[in-house]
Amino acid sequence: MTAGVDLAAIDTLVGDGPAEWDATGRIPVELLRKLGAMGVLCAEVPAKFGGLGATSLANGELAAHIGGLCSSLRSVMTVQGIAAATVRRFGDREQRRHYLGLLTSGKLACSAFSEPGAGSDLSGMATRIRPAGDGTGDVIVSGEKMWITGAAYADFVMVLGRYGDGDDGAAAMVPADAPGVSIEPVPSPLGCRAATHCRVVLDDVRIPADAVLGGGRQPLSLLFTIALSYGRMSVAWGCVGILRACLTAAAVDARTREQGGGPIAEHQLVARHIAELYTSERIATQVCVHAAEQWDRSAPDAAVTAVLAKQVGATHAARGAATAVQVLASRGFSDGHVVARAYRDAKAMELIEGSTEISQLVLARHAIDTI
Repeated sequence: MTAGVDLAAIDTLVGDGPAEWDATGRIPVELLRKLGAMGVLCAEVPAKFGGLGATSLANGELAAHIGGLCSSLRSVMTVQGIAAATVRRFGDREQRRHYLGLLTSGKLACSAFSEPGAGSDLSGMATRIRPAGDGTGDVIVSGEKMWITGAAYADFVMVLGRYGDGDDGAAAMVPADAPGVSIEPVPSPLGCRAATHCRVVLDDVRIPADAVLGGGRQPLSLLFTIALSYGRMSVAWGCVGILRACLTAAAVDARTREQGGGPIAEHQLVARHIAELYTSERIATQVCVHAAEQWDRSAPDAAVTAVLAKQVGATHAARGAATAVQVLASRGFSDGHVVARAYRDAKAMELIEGSTEISQLVLARHAIDTI
């Protein structure tokens, strides 16, 4: 049991689906809704709102388990969790009751941050969330978002943008079927294919003012940090899952496949690969455990430990997946095989929620300022 969830039940629901989902680029939406109603997609939501009330550590182990099965599914879990975490932090009492209740009953949400001219650079964000100014009390959302994971499944797009004509920020829960919302999947992505990565256009979308979390006017950097910290933690744990899946596949193959009169595990260079995979999994796990503990304690360095966890997890997962393919050789070279999927998916982990280079800059700045 992890986060109050029967992992065997999840395994049964997922079954042999990931390879097919990777090939077709889609996860059955009925499965996503079922997992959502089980509380799996945003397990940290408190029980009073219909969630599991999981700690960050328990939610992380759940993300690792799902990440070991299917990184695309874990990616959908991540964006649902980001939306829920943002509602919890910035929504008022009624918004928390309403939206968290929906997100733990089968409704799906994605989180829209990146834009064609703004990834990690907040100063380039152009999306605007502004009062309609016509006496209706409505607000108008305008902008374009790119590489929005899970948007093809979403009932709500949690949009981050600038509020009004100033530099303050706002997060709005925009219905995916609202007039003016256009969602277009990016064709043939390299990794996490079934998560869907989409271009989302918001063409003067009119929504009620109570869809803007906390009324808006929050510091854009604070909105960004809270949401990204949750996302980085989830991605980091997903990388632990990738490493565990690769280690299992490589160890089993090395133990059972024979070359030169014995199992390939007896060859020292192959054994070295297994040792490196095991070491990577242990390092990534321990860094994630530390980050989760800091998050649960609301420690002052929780945000930077989330960056560290994501940086360590992603880089080790990318290297570990390549190692697993090397061990399995032709057996792991077939599209759809767990290590072939991991090889592509792990590369995506070095890019999302802040690239490796952005993470290095954050960590360097933290070290210079604190040591």
